[in-house]
Amino acid sequence: MSYFHKHVFFCTNQRADGEDCCNNHGARKMRDYAKDKVKELGISTNKNRIRINSAGCMDRCDEGPVMVVYPEGVWYTYVDKSDIDEIVEEHLKNGRVVERLKI
Repeated sequence: MSYFHKHVFFCTNQRADGEDCCNNHGARKMRDYAKDKVKELGISTNKNRIRINSAGCMDRCDEGPVMVVYPEGVWYTYVDKSDIDEIVEEHLKNGRVVERLKI
C-alpha cells in the first residue's frame, strides 16, 4: 500500500523565453490553492494522507495546465479555482473522477 492515499502532482514548470508552459497559466497559484483547500476540508490529515506536490515538466504542455492524481494515474487540466474545487471535492474527497476535466 502506498504511503499516501492520494498523491497529486501539479506541473509548475516555467520555460524560458516565453514558451508555453503550465506556470504561464497560474499553476503555482492553483497548487497553493489546492493545498489550502485539502487542509481546510481536513482531508490532508495523517488518516487521509492526501498530498499535493509540485512537479517539473510533465511533457503535456499542449494540454496544460496539468495535474495528475496517483495511485489512479488520472490526468486533469483546469482553468480556475472552481475546477480545482471540483477535483478536490469529487476526486480527492469522494473518490469520483471528474470526467469533464480529465485528459
